[in-house]
Amino acid sequence: MLAIGEFSRLTHLSVRTLRRYHDLGLLVPARVDRSTGYRSYTSDQIPTAQVIHRLRELDVPLADVRRIIASTDPHSRSTLVTEHLVRLEAELDRTRAAVVSLRRLLDPDPVPVSVELRAVPETTVAAIEDDIELDDVMAWYAGAMAELDAAVGDRTGPPGGVYDNALFEEGKGHVLVHVPTADPPHRGRVHPVTLPAVELAVATHVGPHDDADVTYGELGSWVVANTLAVAGPVRETYLVGPADDPDPSAWRTEISWPIFRVSQVPSPGPVRR
Repeated sequence: MLAIGEFSRLTHLSVRTLRRYHDLGLLVPARVDRSTGYRSYTSDQIPTAQVIHRLRELDVPLADVRRIIASTDPHSRSTLVTEHLVRLEAELDRTRAAVVSLRRLLDPDPVPVSVELRAVPETTVAAIEDDIELDDVMAWYAGAMAELDAAVGDRTGPPGGVYDNALFEEGKGHVLVHVPTADPPHRGRVHPVTLPAVELAVATHVGPHDDADVTYGELGSWVVANTLAVAGPVRETYLVGPADDPDPSAWRTEISWPIFRVSQVPSPGPVRR
C-alpha cells in the first residue's frame, strides 16, 4: 500500500487533487483508515491515475474522464478520447487562424493590397450548391469538390466558389462551388450553372486560408475608397490550393467582389439549368 503522499509523487497528482478525485468518485483509494481518514493506494492504481492526469491535461471534462475510466471496452474508450481530440484540433485551428490574422493586422509595415478591375464574361460551369451554415462550409466544400472531381474530367480552368452575403451576415447562406468545363454534366448533385457576366474587383490572397478575412477587409476598403459598391455574392477562385501543393505558403486564392458604380443596377445571380 502507498500513502497518499507517496502516490502523489509517483503520479504527479497533488494530494489536494487526489482528495478531490476521491470525493468525486473518480479515483477511489484502495483503503481509507476509519479512525484517521488516511487514504492508501495500490501500485495497480498508478496507470489509472496517470491516464486521468493526461486526460485532464487535454482539458477532457471530468464527466468524460469518468466514462473513459469506467469503460471496460477498449473501442468505447478510444471513441471517447478521439471525439475530444477532434474538438481540441478544431479549437487549435481556430486559435491558429486568429493568431495568423492578428500578426498580419498588427504588422507595422503591411504590404498594400493589389486590386485589379476585371470584366468577366458569362460562363457555364459544373456546380454543386446548397444552403449552408457558416461553420459547416469547410466540410461541405471538401465533399462537394470531391464529387466535382469525380464527375468532371476535363477542366478548362481552376475551381471556384460563389458565396452569398447572407452566409457572412446571418451565419447561413447559399454556397455554390464549381469547376469550368466544356460540357458540364448532370450527375448526382453536379449540374450546369451559368454564372452571369460581371465586373469584379479582384485581390489575390497569398498563403494559407487562415487570414483570408484580412484580404477580404483590405479589398472591401479599396472598394469603398474608390466609390464602388458590392453588386452581388463574393466569388473566390482557387488558383493554387491544397490539391495542387501541400505547402500552404504556395496557395493562391483570388477574392473577387462584383462591383458597380452607385448609379448602376446590380448584376443578376447565377442561372441554373
